[in-house]
Amino acid sequence: MSTASKNKPVAFLFGPTGVGKTVAAAESFDQWAEIVVVDSVQVYRGLDIGSAKPDAYARQHPRHHLLDIRTPGEPFDVGEFVTEADRCVDDILARGKLPVLSGGTAFYFSNFLFGLPATPLAVPQYRLQAQKDWEAWGESRFREALEGVDPVSASRIQAGDRYRLCRAWEVWLQTGRPLSWYLRPGVPRPGYEVRLLGLDRPRPELYSRIEARVDAMFEQGLEEEVRALLRNGYHAQSPGLQGIGYSEFFPWLVDGEGDREQVRRSIALHSRRYAKRQLTFFRSLPGVEWHHPDRLGTVAADLKRWSLTFHPE
Repeated sequence: MSTASKNKPVAFLFGPTGVGKTVAAAESFDQWAEIVVVDSVQVYRGLDIGSAKPDAYARQHPRHHLLDIRTPGEPFDVGEFVTEADRCVDDILARGKLPVLSGGTAFYFSNFLFGLPATPLAVPQYRLQAQKDWEAWGESRFREALEGVDPVSASRIQAGDRYRLCRAWEVWLQTGRPLSWYLRPGVPRPGYEVRLLGLDRPRPELYSRIEARVDAMFEQGLEEEVRALLRNGYHAQSPGLQGIGYSEFFPWLVDGEGDREQVRRSIALHSRRYAKRQLTFFRSLPGVEWHHPDRLGTVAADLKRWSLTFHPE
């Protein structure tokens, strides 16, 4: 990379849930890089176990940004993410370190890279109709309906994410076009030089790790974490509680349907399906360098050399 480049260097580190991004980053990027967390659930305070949030030590080695910046009752959308991430990148670069955007929310990565699509403004009558359809049909039938008109959006929105599923349906009702029709620009945003690093494991290994991770979450107190959130007034419609690891609890804890083991199985199933969708999305991005997490140390050394062409020591 030419030292004359005026672009801002940024690295992406992404992969499916359970692949081992947090541990790999901690072992590879301390001292010379900082992490901008790309996770639609870890932005919420109090959602620690179910979102696999890094512990206090890991958050500083390397330093992490965009953790715990909202309460579970506050919405946080992709536009806010891009704005916050841009700010973090400038702050990290000003201190001579490399910003590494790391996480698993594929839609956030894509919109940071290409910019935000020009989607239509919300119209109350269509938003209300989408919410009524959700209440009348339930998530399974609602998702099937969305898949019939917007399979791209249906595939990228994770289980339990009522807000984004309803938004996609609302856009269809309002315009007769799928949300995915409002395409992002076809070229990356100007001003950035981006290296895309993808982490993956063989599918049986990945699924085994997901199962073990869900078991560990329950051992660490996931059920009590959710009960505490309910005691604090949050509910199934709270924006922070619509993702995997939280939404599965509501039929049991609120409606008395199923049991603890059924919740555990649902979280594991939804996590495996989500991992598959994540990989499909990430593989659609241009120029991704794919690696096994065990090799990230070697890759990071090359990444550090690359970053120094922008900030020579």
